[in-house]
Amino acid sequence: MTTDAQSLDELCEALGFAGAKIATAVNGSFVAAPARARTCLAEADEIEIVAPRQGG
Repeated sequence: MTTDAQSLDELCEALGFAGAKIATAVNGSFVAAPARARTCLAEADEIEIVAPRQGG
């Protein structure tokens, strides 16, 4: 997908995950919530966003 977000935090917010309990990774490396705002995105980065699921 294409985005104008410059940081991982901006991308999460644009996708509707602002304030949500999620796990994130950029190019296979875990990014903790406090580091998302300073994690800059570049073209061709691979982003993973994982939200907890409930069930059994």
